[in-house]
Amino acid sequence: MFRVNHSENRLEKLEQKRFSDLNLSERQHLQEWLVGQPDALGEDLLIIQKEFDGFADTRERLDLLALDKDGQLVVIENKLDDSGRDVTWQALKYTAYVSSLTMTQIVDIYQKYLERYCGGGDDAQNAICEFLEIEDLGEVVLNEGSGQRLFLVAANFRKEVTATVLWLREYRIDARCFKVVPYAFGDELFVDIQPVIPTPEAADFMIGMAEKESEARGVHGEQKELHSLRRDYWEMTLEALKKEGDTLYQNINPSKDHWLSAGSGMRSCHYTFIFTKSEIRVEFSFHKKNAEENKWLFDRLKKQKEQIEKTFGHEIDWLRLDDKKSSRLQFGIQCDGLNRDKWPEYVDWHVNHIQKLRAALEGPIAELNTAFKSWENHG
Repeated sequence: MFRVNHSENRLEKLEQKRFSDLNLSERQHLQEWLVGQPDALGEDLLIIQKEFDGFADTRERLDLLALDKDGQLVVIENKLDDSGRDVTWQALKYTAYVSSLTMTQIVDIYQKYLERYCGGGDDAQNAICEFLEIEDLGEVVLNEGSGQRLFLVAANFRKEVTATVLWLREYRIDARCFKVVPYAFGDELFVDIQPVIPTPEAADFMIGMAEKESEARGVHGEQKELHSLRRDYWEMTLEALKKEGDTLYQNINPSKDHWLSAGSGMRSCHYTFIFTKSEIRVEFSFHKKNAEENKWLFDRLKKQKEQIEKTFGHEIDWLRLDDKKSSRLQFGIQCDGLNRDKWPEYVDWHVNHIQKLRAALEGPIAELNTAFKSWENHG
């Protein structure tokens, strides 16, 4: 690995190190790095516990327990310079242990984590819903079937470990190896984390095959029915927008999700339809990666609250969401979402109110976008 020296237009080689040479430990350093940046392992993960020891009849503990975006549990086992011979056996035991965890137990485990390590102010159930981008946990099945995953992290993997991981993958067990290597340059420390099993190219192929197999098997009955219901509703909504000549959603396809979003002209800020069993609503959301940016945009827009609501024709819920990264405006009504006979009425409401919301916000959002670019450039 090399560092670019811009002033001299040269590459400077970084010195590969061993964790032991740097006096770095597994728990205090590597584990905490992954807790703080779990997407270093190549995907969005929600860490729900560390040093988890909630197993019956054993005092063993796994390094990190996480949820992925599909609601599956991920067991993460960390080693330093050498994976050791038994890490796969160890990880398999832990994966078997957590395979029986129920949704209630998972929420409880995460709540204890939040209380111990995060000040205890957050609600685990709400945090999981936000991570999975769902309205309530009744919409998903956490830790379904035998789909638990195991990630092994180390600087070097012994052949017996890589052979075992490859064999597990042959039997559709999502086992992965990540090579983590520290590098030094003067007083600076760099860490390179790369997947070695599977390679990114192989992972894409295998994910595609797994999705195909999953589709062939079918999904949980109730979940499948709900997904089909939503697609039908969004088809009807998009067709109604097309008839109205509304082009905002012209390149959007029906989705299985409870939401349908379209751009606003401002990056990472969206107009959104919401359709659930009990509520329909329209939203405008600030969903930039930086929470400070979202709050700045929200506060600046709210200064025009009176005029925006006057143009919209209703009072709007202004949700700054100080405990979350995003912020949003929303307006909704109760509904009986499962009653297809009511759908034409709900679709008319959605189309009418998204157009009203856009009419109320387009001018202020254009001004806000200009102000934000200036604020962003000048800090």
